[in-house]
Amino acid sequence: MLEQKKPTKITVLGAGAWGTAVAIALASRHDVLLWGRNPAQMAETEAARENLHYLPGHPLPGALRVSADFEQALAHVIDAGVDDAPLLILACPVAGLRPLLGQLKGRKIPNAVWLCKGFEAGTSLLPHQVAAEVLGNDIPVAALSGPSFAQEVARALPCALSVASTSEQLRERVVAAAHGNNMRVYSCDDMIGVEVGGAVKNVMAIATGASDGLGLGLNARAALVTRGLAEITRLGVHLGAQAHTFMGLTGMGDLILTCTGDLSRNRRVGLALAQGKQLDAIVAELGHVAEGVPCAKSVRELARRLGVDMPITEAVAAVLFDGVPATEMAQRLLARDPRDELA
Repeated sequence: MLEQKKPTKITVLGAGAWGTAVAIALASRHDVLLWGRNPAQMAETEAARENLHYLPGHPLPGALRVSADFEQALAHVIDAGVDDAPLLILACPVAGLRPLLGQLKGRKIPNAVWLCKGFEAGTSLLPHQVAAEVLGNDIPVAALSGPSFAQEVARALPCALSVASTSEQLRERVVAAAHGNNMRVYSCDDMIGVEVGGAVKNVMAIATGASDGLGLGLNARAALVTRGLAEITRLGVHLGAQAHTFMGLTGMGDLILTCTGDLSRNRRVGLALAQGKQLDAIVAELGHVAEGVPCAKSVRELARRLGVDMPITEAVAAVLFDGVPATEMAQRLLARDPRDELA
């Protein structure tokens, strides 16, 4: 096991389910502050010592501090010495990444490590591309991703993640801080591959949820997962990713979990679509962000622009945004000539 010489000062910006779970997991070993933008929610969380809205049933460790004061949250890591190896973790959805980075622009932050998965709506940019536009290239950045449900991480159940960055020093810093107890963290320099895998698997989870909801069987689910991985890999490699990345945690691993796990929000979207529910009602019932919904639109636009064949993504987007019934989505995929598809 890696040796962590002393506790690291860590600020987690974003008190949703995943941000809270990561803060809980790290607070057992480090000096962690969890920030949320809603003062009322953070006051409730502090009083209950539990995130009743986003992660109920998981008490906060006594050492974990919570705050709605943005300046206090940043000072926690900015004022730390370089030798303390502080970490700034961004736990917002993809839609909130650019605004949050905008709040950080011009500040002497030590780094930025995001947890979100997806492509930015309207631009189809990956998170590291958004960060480059907002922050430039002088601040080391990383993506922490992999097969992980917030509820299980908060319960300290075993999980494995990957940290991707072009900065070897930041990768080592994240591994040293996060790896331990029941969490394994692997290092990877393929940011494109890690981010593409983490994003598009959510679209595939909607497809498999719909398939299961329609009662198409386990054979169909296996086919969707397998062909989904082929789709993800095609897009990723076209964008410059390394093909072998998609055989790891942030490709195959995250895909399997999100497509089959009952805790998957995106899978639940697919199940509800199979019941004929409208998208607005589905999203309202979830009460959380299902990243696969906006991601399906962004990926479809990007794939069409690049000329990358992504039939499952096309089918999912047609159901979500074009009014195509889920039953027709299955028929469209089955009717395709396999000779027209790459292996």
